[in-house]
Amino acid sequence: MRKEVAVAAVATVSTVVVAGVLLVRWKKRDERRWKQTQRMFRKFANDCATPVPKLWHVAFDLVSDMQTSLSDQSQTDYVMLPSVTSSLPSGTEEGLYYGVNLREDNFLMMRARLRGRNDPITDLDREEVEIPPEVISGTYKELFDYIALKLAVFISINTKTNPIAPKGKMGFTVSFPLHDGPAAAGANVIRWKSFPVNEAAGKELAKDFNEALEKHGIDLRVTTLVDATLGDLSGGRYYNRDCVAAVTLGLATNAVYVESAQFVPNGGVDKNKFGEMVIDMQWGKFNTPHLPITQFDMALDSESSNPGSRIFEKLIGGRYLGEVVRRVLLKMAKETALFGETVPDKLKTPYILRSPDMAAMHQDTSENRDAVQEKLMEVFGIASTSLAVRELVTEVCDVVAERGARLAGACIVGIMKKRGRINDKKSVVIIEGGLYEHYRVFRNLLHSSIWEMLGGALADNVIVEHAHGGSGAGAIFVAAAHSQIRHESFDPPLSEIRNRKGNDDDDQMDLLDWKDDQSDSASLKGGDQMDSTAETSDHSDSSDAGSKNKI
Repeated sequence: MRKEVAVAAVATVSTVVVAGVLLVRWKKRDERRWKQTQRMFRKFANDCATPVPKLWHVAFDLVSDMQTSLSDQSQTDYVMLPSVTSSLPSGTEEGLYYGVNLREDNFLMMRARLRGRNDPITDLDREEVEIPPEVISGTYKELFDYIALKLAVFISINTKTNPIAPKGKMGFTVSFPLHDGPAAAGANVIRWKSFPVNEAAGKELAKDFNEALEKHGIDLRVTTLVDATLGDLSGGRYYNRDCVAAVTLGLATNAVYVESAQFVPNGGVDKNKFGEMVIDMQWGKFNTPHLPITQFDMALDSESSNPGSRIFEKLIGGRYLGEVVRRVLLKMAKETALFGETVPDKLKTPYILRSPDMAAMHQDTSENRDAVQEKLMEVFGIASTSLAVRELVTEVCDVVAERGARLAGACIVGIMKKRGRINDKKSVVIIEGGLYEHYRVFRNLLHSSIWEMLGGALADNVIVEHAHGGSGAGAIFVAAAHSQIRHESFDPPLSEIRNRKGNDDDDQMDLLDWKDDQSDSASLKGGDQMDSTAETSDHSDSSDAGSKNKI
């Protein structure tokens, strides 16, 4: 009996010792894994770093590419496009205007009253309409017919509550993110990233939409289909003549700015009375060796539908921010078991982490990071994590958002430098899009990057504002601008065309690229300051090919 008790005791002690040894080993293993996770994070953060000198390199490189694109596009891969200056209002337009903002899978219908630049936009009615799958997969004529059908109901309802008859003034802006190249014949028109910018194409599309309007009894006239970012610039210019640029920061990104026509070959073709032209920067396609690109960005690009293209957009666009975070977390999960011994299946799904979910995790200030855990469960199916892991996820989001916001700020400074408007001229930049409007930390990081680059003495010369009227409202201001164009410069209502003798060649319609967009305070982050503000001197309107090497 005693022998059996002794054996049992020895066995129990042995079990305890073995268990203790295993616990020690597991603890050491977990410590090694966590140290490896931290090393991976530090390397990623370092690769994404955007100190002020790097931001100036990026800004100077953008200025150089802008100058080359304006002077000789054959010498650069970065091509900017002259746009329709007639879409800029004067600020004196008054009346009731209608607008449509076409997005990837929906469109926004609007009606608003403008009373001049000294009064805010009023009587704003808006309705968002989802586009049915069968229309999305149809032709652009079917799409136009569907928009006109819904627009007829929208006008009918709103004219009952505010009985002011339409007067033929309507703007049409287009926000097409994510997809490159024109659609094939019969393919989804909403996925067009671009469309040939020529008179024939513009005339065909505008007339087709006007025919759809007439078919449904709508006495409105669309003169031009324009990029939504140009619509935002129109809204800014309506209220302030010092508004010189607009930026879209949503799922995709773009920028347009006002350039002196003297720096654009053949600039007199579409300059306004102030000798200005509007330039569609296509800045999603901007690239420079100074961009902080990591292994995760390179993998994302190589696996995308347009490898090697739109590199800047893949660093700052809302479509891609969450995807970079997912890829970092996936690597950590595979190599350091960040979320346990088994990698969560949903974590392997590309683009499952959207920027709103990323923002919710990033902006979680609760003591236990409750919102982070909620999103990890909701998006990836990760049921339980430690506080340390949740804080690490927040830090990864911070690194990705900070890089994107600061790069966007640097390129805004680059535009102002190109226009010679840093040292002694105040400039207004309009920004629209979900990243800027709803992602508070991203917005503040963008503002702080401009302040860090320019310093307190000059930062006040660059004024960043949210788009007037909110998302899509740029179409209202485009309508106002077009209402001031001389009647002879564009087509009359279609009902008059049938009764008029003349050549169709007299009819003029313009079309811009079909491209990007879709669519809160953290402390300003400090950073290295330039040793001298002399680098901000504004001589960039002249040739400055060596500007990249001035830092």
